[in-house]
Amino acid sequence: MTTQKKTNRRTFISDTVKGGLAVSVGLSAAAPLLQSFSERQSYVPGNFKTGFDQQPLPYEYNALENIVDAMTMEIHYTKHAAGYSKNVKDAAVAEKVDMTKPLEEVLVKISSYSTKMRNNAGGHYNHEMFWQSMRPKKENNAPSGKLMECIVKDFTSFEYFKKQFGDAAKTRFGSGWAWLYTNKNKKLLIGSTPNQDNPLMDISDIKGMPILGIDVWEHAYYLKYQNKRAEYVDNWWQVVNWDTVSNRFDQL
Repeated sequence: MTTQKKTNRRTFISDTVKGGLAVSVGLSAAAPLLQSFSERQSYVPGNFKTGFDQQPLPYEYNALENIVDAMTMEIHYTKHAAGYSKNVKDAAVAEKVDMTKPLEEVLVKISSYSTKMRNNAGGHYNHEMFWQSMRPKKENNAPSGKLMECIVKDFTSFEYFKKQFGDAAKTRFGSGWAWLYTNKNKKLLIGSTPNQDNPLMDISDIKGMPILGIDVWEHAYYLKYQNKRAEYVDNWWQVVNWDTVSNRFDQL
């Protein structure tokens, strides 16, 4: 074997070993990143099953006075929310979605569907949860039990939690929602999403299981509060149905 061939062979072996080490080190270094990415994926506990049909409002249109006025409730429920339910079913037919399965199964892989599906599946899901998360106003309205314990653990106090959640709602640019949601370890988190997105969606910047959301689209408050979104958000705490929110949290 010539000297040149021996040199080339040694170089090839050396480069191969170095390449293998680089790949090994690279995979080792990437492991935490891959794990982190995996933990950010959307998930749905099996006992959450939202249908495609709009459910009856659990109270009268004027039940949330004087926090949410009757006219806003009626228009919001019968026009905006009803439209999302109709349109998501139209999209489901067009895209051959099995509507006997939970809507959550669509949301967690929403990137596979059309913009129409994304907007209306999100709009329908968000509103179905929103209606159930409210009730007639109650003095000193606050959660109890395990949910309150976890709020204090994750946010130091209930008042500080309300401030953080309120800030997320007040500073959401344009239309959207603010959320209290959990990750797979049941840690409570706060965030916001634009338009009708939510933490279940695989395209969302925040990912987890939503247990409470506030609608900060202008149609949710403008008749009563005009441009004073902050006042709407601050007053809204009086009508939060903490029993429903706690039940969602307990089912995780």
